[in-house]
Amino acid sequence: MSHMVARLAEEFSLQPVHVQNIIALLDADNTVPFIARYRKEMTGGCDDQVLRELADRLKYLRGMEKRRQEILETIEAQGHLTEELANAIAAAVTLAELEDLYLPFRPKRRTRALIAAEKGLTPLADAIWEHRNQENLSPLALAEPFVDEEKKVPYAESAVAGAMDILAERLSENAALRKQLREKTLQKAVLVSAAATEEDTVYRLYYEYSEPVQKMPGHRILAVNRGEREEKLKVSIAFPEEDCASILHRFANGKGAFASFMEELRADAWTRLIKPSLEREVRNSLTERAENGAMEMFGLNLRQLLLAPPVKGKVVIGLDPAYRTGCKLCVVDPSGKVIAVDVIYPTPPQNKTKEAADKLLAWIEKYKVDCIAIGNGTASREAEIFTADTIKKAARPVSYMVVSEAGASVYSASKLAAEEFPDYDVSQRSAVSIARRLQDPLAELVKIEPKAIGVGQYQHDMPQARLEEVLAGVVESAVNSIGVDLNTASVSLLSYVAGISKSVAVNIVTYRDENGPFTNRIQLKKVKKLGPKTFEQCAGFLRIPGGEEPLDNTGVHPE
Repeated sequence: MSHMVARLAEEFSLQPVHVQNIIALLDADNTVPFIARYRKEMTGGCDDQVLRELADRLKYLRGMEKRRQEILETIEAQGHLTEELANAIAAAVTLAELEDLYLPFRPKRRTRALIAAEKGLTPLADAIWEHRNQENLSPLALAEPFVDEEKKVPYAESAVAGAMDILAERLSENAALRKQLREKTLQKAVLVSAAATEEDTVYRLYYEYSEPVQKMPGHRILAVNRGEREEKLKVSIAFPEEDCASILHRFANGKGAFASFMEELRADAWTRLIKPSLEREVRNSLTERAENGAMEMFGLNLRQLLLAPPVKGKVVIGLDPAYRTGCKLCVVDPSGKVIAVDVIYPTPPQNKTKEAADKLLAWIEKYKVDCIAIGNGTASREAEIFTADTIKKAARPVSYMVVSEAGASVYSASKLAAEEFPDYDVSQRSAVSIARRLQDPLAELVKIEPKAIGVGQYQHDMPQARLEEVLAGVVESAVNSIGVDLNTASVSLLSYVAGISKSVAVNIVTYRDENGPFTNRIQLKKVKKLGPKTFEQCAGFLRIPGGEEPLDNTGVHPE
């Protein structure tokens, strides 16, 4: 553990004692928001973003440590573990380096090298490698004793070819060689894409395209990957062949008659074994880099949307624009309760502008409307012009705002929306969501699966489990940075509070419904399945305005 602590301390520029404390806190099932806010003295004041990154890195290093032990045990069981190899495995700092060291000992399918070994040609391969710098010998001379008709080695040339197969595989599995070739490739290789079809597609920009892999931005990597998956593009890696050949030459060269043998060996190992493997590695590395960048940007955009300033204490009309089916209206009171729903037709093809204006003005007066929230989807521009013209005639001051309706349709068709508004159709629920996300963006948007909010690129190309984990962390961070009103929060909102699971969130709402509003945070201990640990984690992020204890409406923890 000590070397892991030292490594994390160096990577995150933290004191080792703080890293030790963070690891201990995480292992004790403390949540990141709780540690960030209430254990600052133990972490050196790390914020939640640093803690999440450190937790991810810790998970990677622990996975790597587990893999290191598995590899050591496997090689030792095979009887091949030397002190030098054990030291190299212990010194490996990435999973790629570990797997390179394990490669020669990994169970293999029936390769050309294995077939040659079965013919008894391993000693010949060893002899050629050992004598490759002796000018008075030749591979053919060394091969003569290995000619054996019964083993299907009829000539010295066939024995030499078999020995080359063995040495080519050994060369391709050399960890030091692979590391140097990988680093050089990532520095100098070029990604090349070409058309795989004659039809015109959205990928036309990549029909004759090349770019150094080191400089290629993430969105282009993801675009090329998708084009390849859809069989519109052919993608390959152009290697720095001269540089790679120079590296190979340093690892495998010979003199005299062995020089041409080694040249052929290098070419075979590179073309047949190393190059295809490296191409997969480079492509995977590029994709991973692009995916991480996309998920990071997705998280930043999501956080900005979630933390948009709320419009509290206002009566709001939600307007979901459309053409043929009309614009859906709803009125919600300052608490978010729906008062009325209807449909107006100010947009083409109906163009019932006067009738729609009369309805809107009547609602503004009847329900004392303060603001109108207009969805930014289809027909939004026409709806905005109509609204701006109409509210000029209103008897009371009314403002309007265009809000993102990303994910509103997903919410409207969800089981949660059906339970919340069983008597409304999908489009009416969407208007409610638009109005509420103006009143309190965070409380409304947490009802929608984060990746359905649509603030990222190529979200369906991401590793879905990882994307969900990252975005859930963003939502959790946003929710806990603000705090949650214990007496008004929905199950969806409560389930993002530190330490509270979905089932406990349901139990909190059930308790609230049965016993009335909470008057102090200590009452949380009476909620089913909300034990001391959960209370410790969540209490500081829950608020009770007007409760018995003034500090219950602050971030001061009950402890």
